[in-house]
Amino acid sequence: MRTLVGRWGDRAVPLWIEVVSLLLVALLLSLVVKSLFLQTFYVPSESMEPTLTGNPDGAQDRIVVQKVSYWGRAPHRGEVVVFEDPGGWLSSGEVHDSTNAAQKLLSTAGLAPSGGHLVKRVIGVGGDTVQCCDTLGRIEVNGVAIEEPYVKDASATARTPFDVTVPHGYLWVMGDNRGNSADSRAHVDDPGGGFVPDDKVVGKVAFVVWPWKDRAVLHDPETFASLD
Repeated sequence: MRTLVGRWGDRAVPLWIEVVSLLLVALLLSLVVKSLFLQTFYVPSESMEPTLTGNPDGAQDRIVVQKVSYWGRAPHRGEVVVFEDPGGWLSSGEVHDSTNAAQKLLSTAGLAPSGGHLVKRVIGVGGDTVQCCDTLGRIEVNGVAIEEPYVKDASATARTPFDVTVPHGYLWVMGDNRGNSADSRAHVDDPGGGFVPDDKVVGKVAFVVWPWKDRAVLHDPETFASLD
């Protein structure tokens, strides 16, 4: 039976070599896409509800993060970003670490969603003064009170007062579920002051792709337009 399907110069190529070569090329292309363009993640917690759904013991949105926006700039206020743990932010229940070898391989190659990161909304960028809260319970950025229609429970925002100035090269981030989000506010007394370094950001959340009922394109809110 013939197993030769191609030729390199004057030499016939065995089928298995051609298959392995195609798989290696596909893997390389997938790694390039993951590194430079797009990457998928699980939403690890409920901290971004209602925008994103994440339940460690149940349904978790699968999101696509695009990296092109940050090739030449840092994140902007209002954008929802995925970032690496700055140090001690993730609880054990939020670290999605599959024990399945195939799942781990696919995740590493960018062919399956990965976890172990955090997703929050950028509220303050380098140089901003961010305070909570005014008499109506609204966050103030550089002295301007902002309306946040994406927040699950606006009244929960004022339960944790703070007044910070964001260092250049860092971000102040918060979850949309203000009553259930261990975000910058929860780490303000940590060595990093609750700030997230720009270079820890993996990318900007662009789409929710699964489950089907939650599919959506994320748009930046007009909330911070008056500050630009």
